[in-house]
Amino acid sequence: MTFTEHCNDIFNKAICDYHIKDDVDTPINNPYDRDSIENRLYLKCWIDTVQWHYEDIIRDPHIDPIEALNLKRRIDRSNQDRTDLVEQIDSYFLHKFSDIKTLSDATINTESPAWAIDRLSILALKIYHMREQVERDDTSEEHRKRCQDKLSVLLEQQVDLSTAIQQLLDDIEAGRKYMKVYRQMKMYNDPTTNPILYKKS
Repeated sequence: MTFTEHCNDIFNKAICDYHIKDDVDTPINNPYDRDSIENRLYLKCWIDTVQWHYEDIIRDPHIDPIEALNLKRRIDRSNQDRTDLVEQIDSYFLHKFSDIKTLSDATINTESPAWAIDRLSILALKIYHMREQVERDDTSEEHRKRCQDKLSVLLEQQVDLSTAIQQLLDDIEAGRKYMKVYRQMKMYNDPTTNPILYKKS
């Protein structure tokens, strides 16, 4: 099994585990060892799954404004947790490939492995929820057909993205590519760089 196949299996498990209760307040029950990459991948997809449903809830046109504000802050925290976790996954790869001797003509990729894996996690969510639409029995055949067409594209995209990520990992391991990670510098979360925050302190 390739690494990306392993990722997709873990993402599917996290998504299915969440939907047992389908509640954003359900505590996570991560089945993988705390220090394993599997644990980080499962947690990554769990965060994405909860946030997916936050985004659904906040679009309710009748949502109470106070509830919406509280939910927006939960989404902000979730986004920061997601970013932190992607950086943890990249740290895993930096350590894994730390002894690799890069070739003299090695090139850099447009994004790090973990940010590509982030997109793979979101794609697994899109596939799960688009399949839900295909299987609905309370809507029109036209709706199901339209969603089936979209699902087919998403499944093709999953194969392509999985293949591209695996090729990137293989290239890094062979020295044909090298990793260079830029940490996210989110200024709006930092009370020293967000003018709304530092002007009030």
